[in-house]
Amino acid sequence: MAAARYKETDDAVLINASLEGDSQAFSEIVNRYKNMVARTVKGMIGDNMAAEDVGQEVFIKLYYSLKQFRGDSKLSTYIHRIAVNLTLNEIKKIKRAGTTSHDDNIDSLRVTHVSGDDQVERNETKELVEKALQLLEPKYRSVMVMRMLQGYDTRETADTLGLPVGTVLSRLSRAQEQMRNILKKL
Repeated sequence: MAAARYKETDDAVLINASLEGDSQAFSEIVNRYKNMVARTVKGMIGDNMAAEDVGQEVFIKLYYSLKQFRGDSKLSTYIHRIAVNLTLNEIKKIKRAGTTSHDDNIDSLRVTHVSGDDQVERNETKELVEKALQLLEPKYRSVMVMRMLQGYDTRETADTLGLPVGTVLSRLSRAQEQMRNILKKL
């Protein structure tokens, strides 16, 4: 199978092959980074149809902007930045379309715990945290997703988001405080 030839190939070779029109090389880029993009987008806007649309849009934008990729950062950082920017744009669109108030969102997240089954309780807790994450302001949510859910360090988060390290640290602190307050209300 021809696609297997790219499995162990480094990103620079894949980029060059993609730029020369090799669709299998670009497919390998998509396969390598689709899970990272999905975690980023779903972490910021939830697991819904909008997240799937944004995820696809990330790779469309990557395809058309690959010529501009200078290699100053890793390809994963470049893709991650596209994902964050497109997700923030989607959040703005959702807000412009009109949403319920913050308190209404918190009230709708209340979940009653089912006693006895630990797995059910774990799933409910995970769902509660994911929904609470959606209530954070986008600038805090993006930092929280990158640092706490995806495991990026502060420097990587700052570089990807184009922010100073101090801003990342303060946003993370505020995000954690907001999450605690939201979860207390739940």
